[in-house]
Amino acid sequence: MTTVRMPDHDPLAHTVASLMPRAKTELAELVAFASVADPAQYPRSECEAAAGWIADALRAEGFEDVALLDTPDGTQSVYGRLAGPEGAPTVLLYAHYDVQPPLDEAAWVSPPFELTERDGRWYGRGAADCKGGVLMHLLALRALKADGGVPVTVKFIAEGSEEQGTSGLEEYAEAHPGLLAADAVVIGDTGNFRAGVPTVTSTLRGMAMLAVRVDTLAGNLHSGQFGGAAPDALAALVRVLDSLRAEDGSTTVDGLAADAVWQGVTYEEDDFRSDAGVLDGVGLIGSGSVGDRIWARPAITVLGIDCPPVVGATPSVQATARALLSLRVPPGQDAVEAKKLLAAHIERHVPWGARVEIEDMGQGQAFRADTSSAAYGAMAEAMAVAYPGEEMQTAGQGGSIPLTNTLAGLYPEAEILLIGLSEPEARIHAVNESVDPEELRRLSVAEAHFLRNYAAARHA
Repeated sequence: MTTVRMPDHDPLAHTVASLMPRAKTELAELVAFASVADPAQYPRSECEAAAGWIADALRAEGFEDVALLDTPDGTQSVYGRLAGPEGAPTVLLYAHYDVQPPLDEAAWVSPPFELTERDGRWYGRGAADCKGGVLMHLLALRALKADGGVPVTVKFIAEGSEEQGTSGLEEYAEAHPGLLAADAVVIGDTGNFRAGVPTVTSTLRGMAMLAVRVDTLAGNLHSGQFGGAAPDALAALVRVLDSLRAEDGSTTVDGLAADAVWQGVTYEEDDFRSDAGVLDGVGLIGSGSVGDRIWARPAITVLGIDCPPVVGATPSVQATARALLSLRVPPGQDAVEAKKLLAAHIERHVPWGARVEIEDMGQGQAFRADTSSAAYGAMAEAMAVAYPGEEMQTAGQGGSIPLTNTLAGLYPEAEILLIGLSEPEARIHAVNESVDPEELRRLSVAEAHFLRNYAAARHA
């Protein structure tokens, strides 16, 4: 945990600091909801309860028009509006309350849905990604209310299916184009380059997802009686998946460029190895700088494979095998076109005439921000207060936030900034996810100052 003293004379910082015990209690309440937006894994009531908690919190802060929006994918997003002074600009604050499944619960040091403090960090699924983002927004607004009032009109949206990538909120926003309209947007779902280094994320990779099924036989066969001649569906699938990487591990999809260069902050290989927990003696994959590989170039990941587990397996030649693939698509490439190229590549590389079925699992476009905008200047000044002696950095994000590109398309004049609590030590999407409460405190202070700075800049 980083600890750097902020100026004593800053009333916003003082208020946020005084609110941190309450924030911990509230984050614990929110983390306790197992809000995985997949009813096959957790009951939908968990997401509904989390959405209700946020709606109640917004009402308690004076938000009007608070509503649970039923989005086309069957989930709910939470919306509210807090009116600012006459003529004030409108700022949209975004976070999401749905979370990734906890994976292997036995691998968690403490229960995933029970916020637990350990070594100065708060552990729990969603603590950083992105229920902590909800608290970051609330803390910033509470600090402003305690020191003269909120100087902008605030729209608040908490998405209910961001982690599933099912496009529910994007479709809802497109069908209701005025609802989320704003002069500036603060997406609270990324993170500092590392704890203590104030960072805005200037690019996001897009995402294309496909499920691939390979069939070779009418049914499984005894491997002793038929193995060696009977085509193995699992082996065919492995061949297909192997075709998606070069010898050095670079992603290779026929027709998809993979040679772009990252121009922003430098990510040293030793730092990346440490952040990623790469085992001693294991090399990184791909070519170019780390920034090139994770922020500027496409990357394929096999998210899961349906095949018999080791325990309980029988000596059989497999008739069917299935995999879920995620292709991260960098700015400058179209996610829809990339998905078509991926599907064509798979069909081209299936061996032995095996039958292949490809299911479209959705996509989201990449995003590149305008870092020369007035909002970025206001955020840089705000970060300087929250992180004394540090200059705001711009970094990329290898992940995807599909709504960001939707908002950019709907509101081309809106200035979009991405900040958040998912610095490397947070281990989002992995076991033992955590948030650094010092990051929560500082970024809440930064957001409060940003809203004040932005209002002043718009009136200048």
